[in-house]
Amino acid sequence: MQHDTVLIAGGGIAGLSLALTLHQIGVKCTVFESVAELRPLGVGINIQPNAVRELEDLGIGEAELDEVGIPAREWALVGLNGRDIYSEPRGKLAGYNWHQYAVHRGKFHLLLYRKVLERLGPNAVRLGQQVTGYRKEADGSVTALVTARDGTKSEHRGALLFGAEGIHSAVRAQMHPGQPPIRWGGTIMWRGTARDVPIRSGSSFVGLGTSRHRIVFYPISHTGDDGRADINWIAEQTFDADHDWSKSGWFRAVELSEFAHQFDGFVYDWLDVPALLAKSEVAFENPMIDRDPLPTWVDGPVALLGDAAHPMYPTGSNGASQAIIDGRVIGRIMLETGVTPAALAQYDAELCEKVGALALRNRGSGPFGLLGMVEERCGGVFDHIDDVIPAEERSAFMLAYQKAAGFARDELNKAPRTIPEGAKVARVAA
Repeated sequence: MQHDTVLIAGGGIAGLSLALTLHQIGVKCTVFESVAELRPLGVGINIQPNAVRELEDLGIGEAELDEVGIPAREWALVGLNGRDIYSEPRGKLAGYNWHQYAVHRGKFHLLLYRKVLERLGPNAVRLGQQVTGYRKEADGSVTALVTARDGTKSEHRGALLFGAEGIHSAVRAQMHPGQPPIRWGGTIMWRGTARDVPIRSGSSFVGLGTSRHRIVFYPISHTGDDGRADINWIAEQTFDADHDWSKSGWFRAVELSEFAHQFDGFVYDWLDVPALLAKSEVAFENPMIDRDPLPTWVDGPVALLGDAAHPMYPTGSNGASQAIIDGRVIGRIMLETGVTPAALAQYDAELCEKVGALALRNRGSGPFGLLGMVEERCGGVFDHIDDVIPAEERSAFMLAYQKAAGFARDELNKAPRTIPEGAKVARVAA
C-alpha cells in the first residue's frame, strides 16, 4: 500500500460515500470490509435533501435513486386516536431544490458499491478484510492492522485511516479504550416490509402512536401495476429498565406472533396496522441503541465517521444522511489543507461537538418529541390539535430539528456546493 493512499475501515454507506468523494477530488483510497460478500440487507432508510444534494454532486442522480427508492412527499405524526398532530410536505414539494428519498437500505448500499468499483477499480474494496486496529508511525503516517476471514494478518500503510465500521468499530475502541458501553434507552424495534397500497400522499412517512408505543411506516418503492408498493414499517415498544435487551440480536429474525399483538389496537377507518404487519414475510428485532458522544473523533492521522463516530437513534431519520455529509465535509477540508492530519483536526472541530449534540437530540426522541408533548398536555387524546399545541409551536419545533440536522430548507437552498465542480487536492501528507 502506498503512503499517499487513504485507508478506510468499513464498506458501508459512510465508507463508500467517503471513497467516492476522495476519488472525486483526486485522492487514492482503499476500503477494507469485513464481510466476504455485500448483499442487499436491511430495510428502509431516509436520505434527507442535504445528502441527496451531495449524491447528485457525486453524479448519482434521481434516475438511479428512483431505482432503489422513492421521493418522500409528506412527513406526518398521528396520535393514538388516529388524528393528525403534525404534517408537512417534504423534498421538492416543500420548496427544496432536492428530493428527500425513502430507499431500501441494502439496494442503496449496493448502488454505492457498484459506483466505487466502476470509478475506483475492482480492487478498491477488499472484501473479507477487517481492520482490527492501527499503529501511528513516526513519519506521521498510519498502519492499518488487518485480519482476513481465514485468520491471515496483514499490515497496510497509508497517509490517513478512517474508521467507518459502525457502532462496534475497532478503530473507535482503540482510539477511546475507556468509552462507556453501548447504551439502550428502553425501546425495542421490530422492522419489516409489506406489499400494500400506499396511503395519504402515496409517499408519506407516518409516525403513529405515543412516545413509548408507536409504529412508523412509509413506502420505499414506486407502485407497481397493481397499485402496491414495498411499505417499510418499524414497530416500537419502550420497556422498563429490567427488560433484558441484550437477548435481542441486531436484526434477529422473529415470528410476527412474538410482538404483533402489541399493536392490535392500531386500527382506524384509514389504516389497519395488524393487517399491514400480517402481509410481511419476515420481521427483524433489534434494540434501539447508541453511544455517548465522544470528545474527539480524531487521533493524529486517524479519524472516525458515520456510525463509528456518532451512532444515533433513528428517530431523526438522518443517520445515513449524516454519514454522507461527514465524507463530503472531509473532502471539502482536504481541498483546503491537503490529505493531512490537519484536515482531520479541522473536520473534528467542525462536526464532532455539533453532531454529538444532534445524537443526544435524537436520543430525546428527535422530531418524535411532539408525541411526548401531546401526552404531557392532554394524555394523548384530543379533538383539535391546535387546542393542545398551536400550529406555530409545532412548526417551530420541527424547524429547530431541521436546523440542528443541517437540512433546514432556506439555508440549504442558498448554500454553495460543498465541493466545487472539478476541484482536486493539491497535496498529500508530508
